[in-house]
Amino acid sequence: MLDFRAKQDPLILEWVAREGRILLTHDVATITKYAYEQIRKDQPMPGGIEVNTLAVIGRVIDDFLLLVECGQDGDLEGQIHYLPW
Repeated sequence: MLDFRAKQDPLILEWVAREGRILLTHDVATITKYAYEQIRKDQPMPGGIEVNTLAVIGRVIDDFLLLVECGQDGDLEGQIHYLPW
């Protein structure tokens, strides 16, 4: 059975791509599946970062800031990363 919220995932990813935003999510169950489908179909996917719900928030913030400070536009294009690594 597909969760009602999962039906919104393609719409969220469409917005992310249109706006050129990086997806930051705890949803490893459904949205990731749609993100990888977009990548396989060569559709725009600016990138995604999945955060484990059990992760220590301070570490996640530090890792995210490191990505932002050291990265360049397009570094995450077509990729999904997991924090903490």
